[in-house]
Amino acid sequence: MEEIKVLVADASHERYVDTILQTIADAAKVRGTGIAKRTHEYLTTKMKEAKAVIALQGERFAGFSYIETWGNKQYVTTSGLIVHPDFRGLGVAKKIKDMTFTLARTRWPHAKIFSLTSGAAVMTMNTQLGYQPVTFADLTDDEAFWRGCEGCINVDVLHRTGRKYCICTAMLYDPEEHLPAKIPQEVLDRIKRLEAPQSSSRNKGFDLHS
Repeated sequence: MEEIKVLVADASHERYVDTILQTIADAAKVRGTGIAKRTHEYLTTKMKEAKAVIALQGERFAGFSYIETWGNKQYVTTSGLIVHPDFRGLGVAKKIKDMTFTLARTRWPHAKIFSLTSGAAVMTMNTQLGYQPVTFADLTDDEAFWRGCEGCINVDVLHRTGRKYCICTAMLYDPEEHLPAKIPQEVLDRIKRLEAPQSSSRNKGFDLHS
């Protein structure tokens, strides 16, 4: 079997976005759970900003995840983790999770990284990385983040409890309790180019500091 490579996505991977969105939608239907809905443009921008990780076997899509920042970059989430059905059970999810986690720690070393999940496998991976279970009060109060929950079938639970808890489990990684992360130099160089003066980023039509 050809090796499955996990790498930081870039603009060249936009051709996989529709497949990614369909794979996420199909998985949500199978599980009977909700998920924050994202557009083609949203995921493409994440790729261009070096805020996404993709897994490929040759030219075949195997998995994906992306990063979001909240509360003036005080909080970070690694979101949308999905593995194509053809590649499940091969450890792809853990490789993607490790890469997005390392990328987040590298780009925002002082930010707290959190996760809302109802999946046992994700909870296990989070625990291995150093996440701890927390209350929703320990998460960001950024309204933009919580609006992402509106597409979930369980959002009524979140509303009824005054956003204190829901079906998902909240988990938090505090960087002050851990050693620095490492990521390949070529990715660091790319991030530096992306985070050049804002005037140049505006010319490209997107905000690199969202």
